[in-house]
Amino acid sequence: MTKIDYRLNAIVDASLTDVAPLSELAAVAARHGATIIQYRDKASSTRQMIEQAVTIVETLRGTGVPLVINDRVDVALASGADGVHLGADDMDATTARQLLGQNAIIGLTVKSMTDARQVAEAPADYACIGGVFETTSKLNPDSPVGLEGLGRLRDFLRKERPDLPVGAIAGITIARVPDVIAAGADGVALISGLFRAVDIAAATDDFRKAVDNAVGARS
Repeated sequence: MTKIDYRLNAIVDASLTDVAPLSELAAVAARHGATIIQYRDKASSTRQMIEQAVTIVETLRGTGVPLVINDRVDVALASGADGVHLGADDMDATTARQLLGQNAIIGLTVKSMTDARQVAEAPADYACIGGVFETTSKLNPDSPVGLEGLGRLRDFLRKERPDLPVGAIAGITIARVPDVIAAGADGVALISGLFRAVDIAAATDDFRKAVDNAVGARS
């Protein structure tokens, strides 16, 4: 498995094109503290997604920050991205691993103990628990797991997969970072908190520092 630094996952969502080109947003985040970038697009055609992903891959080249594609193994393959992030309704991790190879990054979403049990047996490089809090960035039919749920799911994964990095997503603010990390997360995933900020570079830097400080305090 590939060792992943999951301290700050910056998600460039297709809805952000009103802010700036997604490749530019990814570049700013990568230069100011993001440790992994995720491209998420629920509406574009496959061709459009591949073209967008290729542009982001090219922009991130040389930064050392990997790019994963949300949901779409085919887009990851075609664009040369570093891997994928998969939900419960997407391709299973074992098949994705066969297609993408041993060096690809495979991340999985965890919303419940059922998901956590599946992740424990899957060829995954990281997991992301959520939504932890309410969020306006994504329509989510599932209730937030909260800090208690985050801690419970994290404890299970720590016992089953002690070396697996685990992040937290949804409704994460600077003020909530210490509690999220204290509950067991190794990092956070953000969309609006970074890319709807007045100063994206400063917001990315601030979140990275907050995560680093919280992880240090936990240690």
